[in-house]
Amino acid sequence: MGRFKPINSIHKWLRTSSPEALFDRQLVWIALGLMLIGLVMVTSASFPISSRLTDQPFHFMFRHALFLLLALITSSVILQIPMQRWSQYSSALLSASFVLLVVVLVIGKSVNGASRWIPLGLFNLQPAEIAKLSLFIFMSGYLVRKQDEVRETFFGGFIKPILVFMALAVLLLLQPDLGTVVVMLVTLFGMLFIAGAKLSQFLALMVAGIMVIVGLIAAEPYRIRRVTSFLDPWDDPFGSGYQLTQSLMAFGRGEWFGQGLGNSIQKLEYLPEAHTDFVFAVVGEELGFVGVVLILMLIFSLVLKAAFIGKKAFEHDHQFGGYLALSIGIWFAFQTLVNVGAAAGMVPTKGLTLPLISYGGSSLIVMSVAVSILLRIDHECRVERVRQLEEMTDEE
Repeated sequence: MGRFKPINSIHKWLRTSSPEALFDRQLVWIALGLMLIGLVMVTSASFPISSRLTDQPFHFMFRHALFLLLALITSSVILQIPMQRWSQYSSALLSASFVLLVVVLVIGKSVNGASRWIPLGLFNLQPAEIAKLSLFIFMSGYLVRKQDEVRETFFGGFIKPILVFMALAVLLLLQPDLGTVVVMLVTLFGMLFIAGAKLSQFLALMVAGIMVIVGLIAAEPYRIRRVTSFLDPWDDPFGSGYQLTQSLMAFGRGEWFGQGLGNSIQKLEYLPEAHTDFVFAVVGEELGFVGVVLILMLIFSLVLKAAFIGKKAFEHDHQFGGYLALSIGIWFAFQTLVNVGAAAGMVPTKGLTLPLISYGGSSLIVMSVAVSILLRIDHECRVERVRQLEEMTDEE
């Protein structure tokens, strides 16, 4: 009978249901899946440029793997921080973001004419990524404290967060970084709408925001070229439309099932920024339509998770967590839309990363922190539910 003990143990393990976890395991696997896909695709897309720049084909792969390790370590620390602490120190976090945005203008590293990075040796810190999350954390706390004012008054409650955003926007535009400003503005609109701002105020602000963005585009020749090349990239395929035409050719070569992992032609330094802003084009070429759809489904699942966690937080009267979870969902959804849209020629290029996939230390770490915050919000809701069930049992 001893020979059957391992078989009986395995059979018992398979038949026994797992205990209820106090965290969202599906969200963990979705995030880890996206990170793993990102590591594989960055390795594939960066192979040629890494060989040319460093004589080491896996240079960017090793750096991205290091960023992943830092992101996981940081996330494990963030998971231990109660949401009450985020709400308590939201103003301090926003102030630190302002300081970093000023510092990057003074000593920042310039790449392609933009000063967006603070060199830290191990990697270059991009304060704009921290500013996104800190603004959403600050706004979540503000909407909890001033919810009635936001719904009833314009100058009292509605305009104050807009003034904070405008101050951040000025510092970001000096870098310049219009893409981050647009992401922050859209997410801010979504948060104010969820908070119950009057429709007339919301529409007026949206029209004003669109007019300002159009004005900013018209004020800079390189932004005008981006828009004109986006509208008709084939008009100047070797000039202003070069990056987009190469991206479209990558998608065209991918067809249904792709050319196979590692078999991209466009990544052979035909497509600029193949491992960063345009990694999705390499995904389309190597994995095809099926691979593109699967990755988008994973990101869409993460966004849905954020929405459901936000809804659950509101149901448990965790207003701060509810607003913050929904803001993270809007942020991830819109940034994905812009990145994928730029690669597919649906929107002008904005230089935004694909969440948890594109190469970039600051973006990967900050977005991993955002996922950890989602897990913490969900965890606190589950703990509250268990506590309520125990109280009901004791009363009976």
